Amino acid sequence: MYHIQASDISYHESMTDVPLETDQVTTPTQYWHLLDDGRVQCDLCPRHCKLKEGKRGLCFVRGCQHGQIVLTTYGRSSGFCIDPIEKKPLNHFLPGTPVLSFGTAGCNLACKFCQNWDISKSRENDTLASTASPEQIASAAQRHQCRSVAYTYNDPVIFLEYAIDVAQACREKDIASVAVTAGYIDEQPREQFFRYMDAANVDLKAFTERFYYKLTGGHLQPVLETLQYLKHETNVWLELTTLVIPGENDSEAEFEEMTQWVVEKLGPDVPMHFTAFHPDWKMLDRPPTSHQSLIDAVRIARRNGVHYAYAGNVHDAHYGSTWCHSCGELLIERDWYQLGQWNLTDEGCCTNCGTQCAGVFDGPAGTWGGRRQPIQIS
Repeated sequence: MYHIQASDISYHESMTDVPLETDQVTTPTQYWHLLDDGRVQCDLCPRHCKLKEGKRGLCFVRGCQHGQIVLTTYGRSSGFCIDPIEKKPLNHFLPGTPVLSFGTAGCNLACKFCQNWDISKSRENDTLASTASPEQIASAAQRHQCRSVAYTYNDPVIFLEYAIDVAQACREKDIASVAVTAGYIDEQPREQFFRYMDAANVDLKAFTERFYYKLTGGHLQPVLETLQYLKHETNVWLELTTLVIPGENDSEAEFEEMTQWVVEKLGPDVPMHFTAFHPDWKMLDRPPTSHQSLIDAVRIARRNGVHYAYAGNVHDAHYGSTWCHSCGELLIERDWYQLGQWNLTDEGCCTNCGTQCAGVFDGPAGTWGGRRQPIQIS
C-alpha cells in the first residue's frame, strides 16, 4: 500500500494554511468526531482530515469551527448552466434531455490533470458568486423544463449537505438528481448521499494504486467499494468515466484488467466512457490523448464483455454511438453530444431484435441537442 506524502499533495496541504473567516456563514455537518488531542476528525471521505480549531480540510470547503466540522459553501455556486445530459457523460439516462448543472468550489482529491482546476482548486470567494436555495434550484429546473439536476464541475461529495437538500427539493417536483463524482467517500455518508441520487457517473480514473497515489493523492480501493455499493445495493443508474492520459493509464494491460473487473464485479451493462485528455493544470507536459488510444480501449472493453463502451471528448459517430449487443443494430447515433438515429422502442428495446438496452428511458429521445445555456438563479 502506498502512503501519501506531503510532497504529493503540496497544493492541497497549503490550503490548510488558510483559516476559516470568523464572520463566514457556515453550516453544521454530521460526519466527524473529536480526537483525544482536541482536534476534530472529518469522517466524510477517506482522507479523514484531523483539524485544529479554525483550520480547513484538504477539500478547502469543510473546516473546524467551535469544535465541529462545518461546511462553508452551502447555498453558493460557481455558476448554473443547462447542458445536454450526454455531457455528464450519461448516455443511457434520459437521452437527449437537458440537465441543470452546478457546482461549488474545492475538491477532496488533488488530481494533477484536473480539467476543471479553476473551480475544484479555487480558494477565492469570487468563484462562488452565485447563490441559490435548494427550492430555487428545483424551481429553475422545472421552469427550464430540465428532467434532472446535476451536481458537477467539482465533486458533490464535499458539499453533501447542500446537494442532498437540493435533491430533496427536486424530488418534490419529479426532477431527477445526477451525481458526477470520483466516488471518494466513506461508507456512512455514501449511503446517505446516494439515497437521494437517481444516476451517477463515477470517475474510475485508473486501475492502479500507483496512479491514484501519485496523480490524485488518493487511493483506488475506496472508489472500487463505492462502485460495488452503487451497483449492488442501490437503484442508482451507474456509468463510468476514465480520462485516458498518455503514459499513465493508457496501456492495453490496464484496459484489460479494468474492463475485466467491471464485467466481473459490476456486470456487462454498466456503460464505460473512455475520454480524451488535454494538457491542463499540472500536467501540461503530456500530449493530448490520441484517437486511436480511445478506440483501443473501447475495443478491449467490448472484447471483454462490456456491452456499452464509448470514446468521449472526440467526434466519433461510430465509437460514440450505442449498438445492440445482441444483433449489432445501431440503437442511438451519437456524435459528441448530438443525437442522430434513434432505433429504440419507448421502453428502450432494440427495434430490430427486441433486446432491452440497459438504461433509464422514458419514451423517445429528447431534443435538447448539444447546446450549452448559462442561466442566472438568485
